[in-house]
Amino acid sequence: MRIVFDPAELPPRRMYQVLNASVVPRPIAWVSTLSEDGVANLAPYSFFSVSSTNPPVVQFTSVTRKDSLRNIEATGEFVINVATEPLMKVVNASSATYDHDVDEFAALGIETEPSEHVRPVRVAASPVAIECRLARIVPVGDSFVVMGDVLAVAVRDEAVAEDGLPDFASLAPLSRLGRNEWGLPPEVVLLDRPQRPE
Repeated sequence: MRIVFDPAELPPRRMYQVLNASVVPRPIAWVSTLSEDGVANLAPYSFFSVSSTNPPVVQFTSVTRKDSLRNIEATGEFVINVATEPLMKVVNASSATYDHDVDEFAALGIETEPSEHVRPVRVAASPVAIECRLARIVPVGDSFVVMGDVLAVAVRDEAVAEDGLPDFASLAPLSRLGRNEWGLPPEVVLLDRPQRPE
């Protein structure tokens, strides 16, 4: 037997909660932007994924219109910083609703570093930062899917494995689950993909 959650019968907030608790775990895009007036902004988004590999495009979803979205619309640039276990408390703190003229980096004492190709800064302690130029914004219901052309992926030296790729254990990525639940780095199992059916 199953309990069926029907969007036609539920308030939108309840359906949001059902989806959040069902689509898990979700990686966190810690998005840094810059306003037209030069005010830095930093906020986490857990609806985050890769849209395309060739050309490289990443995406995150802003549920309703928020400062990150407004800044990206105005400037066309953003950085996705990987949210990690050691940064969990400050990532969570940056999700608070700050006034649009408040710099979350300064308010929360988060160290920055300059980006290579865009004006928004990177989170210095984040092991991976993906610098993006706006590709498109797709309105979907009460949300906005923001797609960014990847201009650079900046990986800290200590987070690079012997094969030259980012090392999962070094990244220690956080994820969001349902309610107020956060996911810590999971156990990793190695399993090669089959080349053809058995």
